[in-house]
Amino acid sequence: MTTLQGKLRYQIAIRTDKRVKLMNEVTSGIQVIKMYAWEKPFEKMVKMYRSSEVSFIRKTSYVNGVLSAMGVFSERLSLYVTLVTFALAGKAITGDIVFSMAQLFSTVTQVMCIGFPRGLTFYNEAKVSIGRIEKFLLLDEIERKSITNSTKNSKEPNSNQITRSEETYYEKGLKEDTGGIELHDVTASWMPNSIVPTLVNVNLHVKSGALCCVVGDVGAGKSSLLQLLLKELPVSSGKLNVNGAIAYASQEPWLFVSNVRDNILFGKPYDQHKYRQVVKVCSLDKDFKQFPFGDKSLVGERGTSLSGGQKARVNLARAVYSEADIYLLDDPLSAVDTKVAKHLFEECIKGYLSGKTRILVTHQLQFMKSADLIVIINNGRIEKVGSFSDFTEKHLKIIRQEVEEEKETKKIENMKTASSKDLTFQSANSLESIAGNEPKETDELIEKGDISSDTYIGYWRAGASILFLLFTFSMFITAQVVTNCSDMWVTHWVNDEVKLSQSNNNRTYIPLPSSVKNASDTVFTANLSLPTTTASSLLEISTTNITNNLLTSTNNSTMFIKSIDEINSTPINEIKPREYYIWIYTILIVSSIILLTIRSFLFYHICMTASKVLHSRMFNNVLLAPMRFFNSNPSGRILNRFSKDMGAIDEILPRAQFDSVQIVLVLLGILTMVFIITPWMMIPTIVLGIIFYWFRIVYLKCAQAIKRLEGTSKAPVFSHVSTTLYGMSTIRSATAEQMLAKEFDVLQDQHTSTWFLFIASSTTFGFYLDVISTMFLAFVTYQFLIFGDENTLSGNVGLVISQSLILTGMLQHGVRQSTEVASNMISVERVMQYTKLEKEHPLETIGQKPPRDWPSKGKIQFKNTYLSYAPEFPPVLRDLNIEIASAEKIGIVGRTGAGKSTLIASLFRLAPIDGTILIDNFDTAQLGLRYLRSNISIIPQEPVLFSASLRYNLDPFDKHDDSVLWKALEHVEIKDALPDLNMTISEGGSNLSAGQRQLICLARAIVKNNKILVLDEATANVDPQTDSLIQRTIRERFKDCTVLTVAHRLNTIMDNDRVLVMDAGQVMEFDHPYNLLQNSESFLSKMVNETGSEMADKLKNIARNAFRHKNEMSYENGTLGYSD
Repeated sequence: MTTLQGKLRYQIAIRTDKRVKLMNEVTSGIQVIKMYAWEKPFEKMVKMYRSSEVSFIRKTSYVNGVLSAMGVFSERLSLYVTLVTFALAGKAITGDIVFSMAQLFSTVTQVMCIGFPRGLTFYNEAKVSIGRIEKFLLLDEIERKSITNSTKNSKEPNSNQITRSEETYYEKGLKEDTGGIELHDVTASWMPNSIVPTLVNVNLHVKSGALCCVVGDVGAGKSSLLQLLLKELPVSSGKLNVNGAIAYASQEPWLFVSNVRDNILFGKPYDQHKYRQVVKVCSLDKDFKQFPFGDKSLVGERGTSLSGGQKARVNLARAVYSEADIYLLDDPLSAVDTKVAKHLFEECIKGYLSGKTRILVTHQLQFMKSADLIVIINNGRIEKVGSFSDFTEKHLKIIRQEVEEEKETKKIENMKTASSKDLTFQSANSLESIAGNEPKETDELIEKGDISSDTYIGYWRAGASILFLLFTFSMFITAQVVTNCSDMWVTHWVNDEVKLSQSNNNRTYIPLPSSVKNASDTVFTANLSLPTTTASSLLEISTTNITNNLLTSTNNSTMFIKSIDEINSTPINEIKPREYYIWIYTILIVSSIILLTIRSFLFYHICMTASKVLHSRMFNNVLLAPMRFFNSNPSGRILNRFSKDMGAIDEILPRAQFDSVQIVLVLLGILTMVFIITPWMMIPTIVLGIIFYWFRIVYLKCAQAIKRLEGTSKAPVFSHVSTTLYGMSTIRSATAEQMLAKEFDVLQDQHTSTWFLFIASSTTFGFYLDVISTMFLAFVTYQFLIFGDENTLSGNVGLVISQSLILTGMLQHGVRQSTEVASNMISVERVMQYTKLEKEHPLETIGQKPPRDWPSKGKIQFKNTYLSYAPEFPPVLRDLNIEIASAEKIGIVGRTGAGKSTLIASLFRLAPIDGTILIDNFDTAQLGLRYLRSNISIIPQEPVLFSASLRYNLDPFDKHDDSVLWKALEHVEIKDALPDLNMTISEGGSNLSAGQRQLICLARAIVKNNKILVLDEATANVDPQTDSLIQRTIRERFKDCTVLTVAHRLNTIMDNDRVLVMDAGQVMEFDHPYNLLQNSESFLSKMVNETGSEMADKLKNIARNAFRHKNEMSYENGTLGYSD
């Protein structure tokens, strides 16, 4: 059975990993889940994972129940088999034989049926855990980079220089060319023995100090080339030489929970002059002046408190500050506006980093003329390498055309306003932090005091109805009574056997006295739970030695004498045949086994049901919590409840509760027997109980506080690990592993210290209980010496001491288990906190519902709309009054913090709003959130995919046929890159490029086919060709839909019907771009002029032609309308 437990433990661990992994994805992509109205599919998926996990936990619990029952009935079953064998063999059944066997079986049972199985269980669980750790440690590792001091820069702690000591495919560095890179016939693949390599026969030589631009289509292998240089992508064949320290700026900015300055320094010493230079060339100085705490403003998890452009610039500043020889920059210009992009390229990449080797992956093709080397990569192969003037007409057709289209036209600003993430910016005079007023991370809510009765009631009510709970409790009582009856029946049978033997022999066998009989009953009752067992023995007494006393013995070798007058014997003529005793004994033993097993199953069934219900309630409430909850709570804090706390509720708490309930019942049985035999023992027993209870109260105040602290100290460990894994490439490129490891050690030490303190306090508590018990036994023993006289019977002494040993042992174990229950109820308390979270507006529509085909037109009206992300913050959206006609195409532009993304948030009601938003003349406040959000399509700024099949990522409701999904993928021209709809998408879509993920998100919108489409800076990470594809697809597939586009390239919105210009949460301008451009002082005119004269003229021509076309169409429609 313990082997079975080990196997079940392994299966539980696998399923728990899957569930927690899914929960991590849910918390990371919660905003997308809410905007897609995908709560139900994920609720269903989590429920499926949880049910699979609980099914194995339930099996383990039932095994525990059987083992617990065996610990109780195995001694009685052993005694039963032995007695029946003796009886059927015709042997004499005497007291000394029976109770000596009882003593022996008690000792054996204590070891074999209680201690040994529990030890094997712990061993198997430890073996599973150690095996999983071993499996992890044996995973393949990347080839470590040696660090040398051959150059001045390699003295920096982030030096990645490859030296001649490295073997396999990595040869010695180019000593004469510090910063040089050379690849010769390199083939690389993420998966070993992959049929299709990621990179094929790559040949490239980059001289020291050169600026190399890498361009290519979506999924061509640009980022993989940088991963190859970082040695993250394993080399299958060929030679790779890199000489110099490497700094890396990832395509998706990686930030950790700390202030902005720490994210830039990343462990490097603070040099004020250098720091200010880096901040300036990375165009962060103005942002710091906006932040309330300057560069000491907190960065939320994965940069949630910063806009997209700010995250990209902080990410770039970290790489620039590191002072490396080689800079690998993966599309750092995609998330900033035209003016900032030009500043970053001219001042930072060309200026500050001049003389350094720079590998720049970019879609900003207008900067290519400044590159020393251009690399075109396609399908993992390098198609062409050379300077801009070296390209043939074939290649120039691609590049020069895109240069003309894209010259200085990058997006206005890729942002999510910081105010939309619970961080309101205000002006500051200094570049750096405001001294003495640094921000603090939001503390986790911690309860205080004792566990409330509502927590216990809530737990049990989650497990079963009141009637079922009463039935289960009655089963405990019945099982206890039947078990005691079996013990009493043995005593009765032995008494009768002794009486019968006494009448047939010269030696007189005296039956068990009532006091001993009761003591034996008490002793057997004690065996139900605890190893502490006292079995009484009957001794044959010679008739010649019978005077006024009876000699008997206990397992403690305590002799006591009882008056012969108290012996109760059964008349010989009333003694039944042995078969009668055997049948009754058999019925009692079988009933005891059945009842003990049933009560164990019932109890664990209730506990498993409670665990399952609490998890379901917690997940549903978290899923319905407002976005503010997720922005103010790191993912590790949330995951801690779903992993550690649920683990305690699943496995630790049920076992502790079962022991506690069982001990209470056994203790009541013992006390009843003791008080019947020696009523005066009630007084010291009550005193002992009061002392134990007082110590329990004192201990619990400390233990519960420590347990709560231990729970909260675990969350930062989860968050740190999650963040570290997400930014592993950046961390390793900066050789910051040791720094992150030390930070992890600090967090882990904080958690371990609280856990050690909990264990130490528990041990101290046990020690005090031992001391009190010893003092109690000493008092009981010495009272006979002090107050005893010649009339004191030794039997009384032995009985009192033996029963005191049982009582103190039972009380100690009971108090320990009750405190274990109370400590683990902290986990229930923490889980129940999340079942009471503030919820969003109801998901389902209550009251009047819109027409079935709503929205049929896509008309949108904002009337006096205000939005604030928190009651204490000022409105982010203020007095918004606009009307968007059906099928109208609207571009939305504005500076950082203008309120563009907040406007989108208000449309999806991601935060409470004041005012009215109408869609097709129906107030969205009257709609359920699921109905509202499911009827609006969005392509988010950051494409989010989940670790599931491609089909699930496109259609989680499984509403559409495969042909519809393939058609959508064909429209976005990604069909050929995907093998089938059952293709597994890795977590976060890591097995796809950023552009491919964005195209899949576009395919989602095509599948949904709603009347309203929102593009929240959706083409930030795609090349111009893919951007053109997306724009063309939108024009063709959504021509009859209302489209709101948060602009990232001005040329993508200049042909829109109208452009909405926002600033500080208010509407500044809202008209056709051509009309706005007629005013040279308009906001849009200033934005267009910043792109340069050539591009400005082109943008104005686009607006002019679109205006003419619109007027022609309006005239035609008007004529048709007139003729009708």
